[in-house]
Amino acid sequence: MFRQCLMALAGLLLTTTVWAAIDTYHFSSVEQEEQYRELTQSLRCPKCQNNSIADSSAMIAADMREKVYQLMEQGQSRQQIIDYMVARYGNFVTYEPHVTPSTLILWLGPLLFVIGGGVVIFLRAKRQPQAAKLSGEEQQRLARVIAEKEQQ
Repeated sequence: MFRQCLMALAGLLLTTTVWAAIDTYHFSSVEQEEQYRELTQSLRCPKCQNNSIADSSAMIAADMREKVYQLMEQGQSRQQIIDYMVARYGNFVTYEPHVTPSTLILWLGPLLFVIGGGVVIFLRAKRQPQAAKLSGEEQQRLARVIAEKEQQ
């Protein structure tokens, strides 16, 4: 009897994922459902950062999915919903942030780095190696060493 109770308790503990909430929304058309799926795939979860709100199980992602659904029910367009999310959560929520003065360095930084490196390489390659300047005594010594090597 004890063993059966223990097995039942273990079974209940292992099935906690069954209690997880699943979002269920009712759409008026297939197009609206497709738009919802596209929107939730194109918005990034602020907590998970590498997941869309459709793939994330974070509470904030669930709230964002709910808000997308509410805005769609109000008749908001795709761009209006994205603008709302950007105003609320910042440019980070979009996978393709707009070019703004604050993000311009992120867009142009790598290009400027490559151009700067190319200029440095070009200038160093253009510079001719300088011949060593020898004093009169050093030139005489060098001439003696060369003459000795030639006699051998």
